Amino acid sequence: MTRALLLAALLLGACAARPAQPPVRTVEAVDLSRYAGTWFEIARFPTSFQDSATRRCEAVTATYTPRPDGQIGVVNSCRNALAGGAVIEAEATAYPVEGSNNSRLRVTFFWPFYGDYWVIGLDPGYRWAVVGAPGRDYLWVLSRTPDLAPGDYAEAIGRARAQGFEVSRLQPTRQPAADAR
Repeated sequence: MTRALLLAALLLGACAARPAQPPVRTVEAVDLSRYAGTWFEIARFPTSFQDSATRRCEAVTATYTPRPDGQIGVVNSCRNALAGGAVIEAEATAYPVEGSNNSRLRVTFFWPFYGDYWVIGLDPGYRWAVVGAPGRDYLWVLSRTPDLAPGDYAEAIGRARAQGFEVSRLQPTRQPAADAR
């Protein structure tokens, strides 16, 4: 009984000692016409839809296409390293959250379920982007090319770290196109 009380006190103390983090902030604005096109995933937090007992996504890309209705078409693609490189594609639609200057998107792969896609870091030349979620449970580093210069990667990671993301959880994404260079 004493052990259980001690353990409960330690757990409660650890929760109380953790300072509350400020909300995640997005970039000021995203020009969706410049953001459109294909991005290569450089690193990610592991996710159940990309990393599982039967799936390990490599050669990951995301392609964004403006649609006439104001939404954005999304095609995520990867090669499953655990299935001989079989291609996996997922299509979605996204819309900008009102008042966010396009820096916050809501994405759905199947209605009625939506996820948050917040641009928290963006190179002024739209060469790389850092995308996360307000709960800090998702994080992706994207680049217009299959690899990212070390200085650019460090800047991107710094943006995520400054927002309170646990960047030690990031795993690099193998991009065979970068390996071939």
